[in-house]
Amino acid sequence: MDVEEYLRHDGLGLAELVASGQVTPSELLATARARAEAVNPAINAIVAWLDDHADQRVAGELSGPFAGVPFLLKDLHQDLAGTVSNDGCRALAGRKATKTDTVVQRWLDAGLVIFGKTNTPEFGSKGVTEPDLFGPSRNPWDTRRTPGGSSGGSAAAVAAGILPVAAASDGGGSIRIPAACNGLVGLKAGRGMMPTGPVETEQFLGMATNGVISRTVRDSAAMFDALVGPEPVSPCLTARPERPLLEQLDEAPGKLRIGYSTRCALREQPHPEAVRAVERSAELLTELGHEVEEVAPPHDDRQLGRDFLLMWFVRQAADVERIKRETGCGDEGFELDTLVMAALGRATGGIALHDAQERRREHVAALADFHSRYDLLLTPSLGEPPIEVGSLDTPAALRSVVKAMLKTRTTRVLKLLGTVEQIVDNSLRWVPYTQLANLTGRPAISLPLHRTDAGLPLGVQFVGPPSSEGLLLRLARQLEVAAPWERPTPLLEAA
Repeated sequence: MDVEEYLRHDGLGLAELVASGQVTPSELLATARARAEAVNPAINAIVAWLDDHADQRVAGELSGPFAGVPFLLKDLHQDLAGTVSNDGCRALAGRKATKTDTVVQRWLDAGLVIFGKTNTPEFGSKGVTEPDLFGPSRNPWDTRRTPGGSSGGSAAAVAAGILPVAAASDGGGSIRIPAACNGLVGLKAGRGMMPTGPVETEQFLGMATNGVISRTVRDSAAMFDALVGPEPVSPCLTARPERPLLEQLDEAPGKLRIGYSTRCALREQPHPEAVRAVERSAELLTELGHEVEEVAPPHDDRQLGRDFLLMWFVRQAADVERIKRETGCGDEGFELDTLVMAALGRATGGIALHDAQERRREHVAALADFHSRYDLLLTPSLGEPPIEVGSLDTPAALRSVVKAMLKTRTTRVLKLLGTVEQIVDNSLRWVPYTQLANLTGRPAISLPLHRTDAGLPLGVQFVGPPSSEGLLLRLARQLEVAAPWERPTPLLEAA
């Protein structure tokens, strides 16, 4: 199969070719590898190659909805026994997984051929993918810019045509941010829908979830169907949809009441392209018969951002200390920003952490009140178009100060100086809209409905009430038919 034909098909389309005997899994794998060889040097999406595993897969019998389709795992909490599991961290570089995570087993059961793992920031802690361990991933639309994070490697691989759909996960926007940066579809399922075992019962207090980034709505629906459902270690038994979501895609979503907002406390003036993305989407939705109106943000997004990051810092502190114990590695095994987050987490008192977790109820109540009046919330997926690689790097002068404070254990002074507040604001300014769905456990989807004047993708996000994944996907399908987005994305023609 040549690359041009390969790029014309989504995941289900490739599986149909395999099922009909028009192509073999081995031929698809060879095409994916050839495409990766041509474009990966420019985008740095794939950081580990699982050649032996992939060759064994295509030599055997494969079954399932994606039988024979090439696939990439994210190199973070998606373990395949006997293969590397780096988490983007120097201290864990080369570590081999001792078990296969449930979500990975379900992908295997769906017939996918896993041939590598994709780049991610250290512990998935940023909205960009620029780990010291592997270097930055780059956006195929403009390689000076980020593909987002933390599933940036997966999104870049899909956007560059290495494969039609790739593994991802989302703890604060890590599916939707890179989907928006790369002109792709990114569904974050609601809390408890996706498996996280067999070791973890929930990831990040139930705020993180596994999933995929894809080019088509039907691939996202079929992947949801392949993954959904509890496992023995699940803390709650979330009900499966009555029918597979793929079967429901072409059913009209009905006339929906949709409230939209671009306002954000972390950006006094919303970026014009973000405003245009939402306003044009609102116009399209109105043309399709939906009732759309502008609303005030349904929650205190500044407080929500602070609560989210406080809990994340504490998680970083716990992870760093655990890895130090397990590996014997010191601070040299971690990035400076990770060490700062961990130090801030250690400096967080128990009452402050408790209060942040308790305020989740307020955020849930605020969004529930909104959904009592509107079916969906529409926002930009990003605060601005994809930023340039390195934009969020800590300035050299500040790095020196921070290193000295870490060495002398005086990082509390950073809080007094307001430096951390500035770093937090700068980090969230460009991705301030996605954390709401994580803290509240609601499903959300980013759709590639906008291009900037410079031709860069900038998606829009829909947030739904509990168990509304089917509604989100039916609306997404309606929009995909009414205003098809460009597929495949840029070819990055190899010399």
